[in-house]
Order: sequence, then C-alpha cells, then structure tokens
Amino acid sequence: MPPMITPFDPKRHHIHIRFFVTDPRGRHHALDGVLDTGAPRTEFSDKFLAFAGFIREPAKNIAIKPGLQTQKYGKLLIPILEICGHAISDFEIFASRFDESWGVDALIGLDFFKKFRVTIDTQAGQIRTEPF
Repeated sequence: MPPMITPFDPKRHHIHIRFFVTDPRGRHHALDGVLDTGAPRTEFSDKFLAFAGFIREPAKNIAIKPGLQTQKYGKLLIPILEICGHAISDFEIFASRFDESWGVDALIGLDFFKKFRVTIDTQAGQIRTEPF
C-alpha cells in the first residue's frame, strides 16, 4: 500500500487537519483537529460528540483545570475514524471539554501515531503516513 499524503498549512501554530468520523447511525462527519504528539490519547470535544449522537449532551459539571485547554472525563469507541486517509475501526477516544477559544473538534494523540509510520514535512506542509 503506497503512503498517504495529507496536506496542512505550515504557517499555522499547530498542525491542523480535516478528518472524518462515522457516527452510531452510520452518518459521516468532517472534523477539524490538531495533531498532538504530546497528548498520549486522542480526545474529541464533548460538543462534537453530542452533535454527532455519541453522547446525549456535554456534561455540565466539567471544568478545565487552570493552564490546560482540554479536560478529559470519559471514554468511548468511535466505530470508524478516518485520519490521513486511513480508516480505523473501533478507535477508543476520550470525551473532553475543550476551551471555547480553541476552535477545533479533536486532538489526534500519540495513540494514532503508534498505528502508523508518520513523517511530518513542515517545509512542504505534508504528513506522510503508512501502516507499519
């Protein structure tokens, strides 16, 4: 299988990418997220999870700890997640409260990077991914 190439804007502060999720009803959703090798696990915004029908509504009593931009509070399985052109079945993610100003739906964490050989070319603005 040839490597997949995913473009990103190297001028942005983080590596923002568009990826796709299939919800429990089989509907496809596009999301904006950031690659975050410092995050051990992938996190989805609870607002997106409620919108897509994964949870009933965001928890009301979750506060983000000072100095952080997200607060993890639950786990769930995403039936089909497509990141950088690779479909992953039953991917476990954390439900998180995201800071309102952040403007993304998810953090793609190290758990994704452990599934693929990933090369990030910041000069070309490309992410090259291939299965091990």
